Amino acid sequence: MLSRLLKEHQAKQNERKELQEKRRREAITAATCLTEALVDHLNVGVAQAYMNQRKLDHEVKTLQVQAAQFAKQTGQWIGMVENFNQALKEIGDVENWARSIELDMRTIATALEYVYKGQLQSAQS
Repeated sequence: MLSRLLKEHQAKQNERKELQEKRRREAITAATCLTEALVDHLNVGVAQAYMNQRKLDHEVKTLQVQAAQFAKQTGQWIGMVENFNQALKEIGDVENWARSIELDMRTIATALEYVYKGQLQSAQS
């Protein structure tokens, strides 16, 4: 009877050990699944951040190219405005020259008219 109790006790202990081992394996499997799920969830975020970074890098490069083109175009515009300004100055110089010539011509015309009138008066007297 004692041996039968011992065998029953050992059988129950073996069942408990098997049950405990089964539960341990299930716990390990569940922990592994949880870990994989967490890592996958984190990897999705990391992958999204990586993709966003790549998009930002591409946008930065595009913006740099456009900024360089804009700077070049702005330089061309500034050159054109400076040329236009220079042309306006030259037109102003020509206008001043023309006024100076006109003033000189009027002075000469007035002097010639004065001389002519002087000669007419001398001839009549």
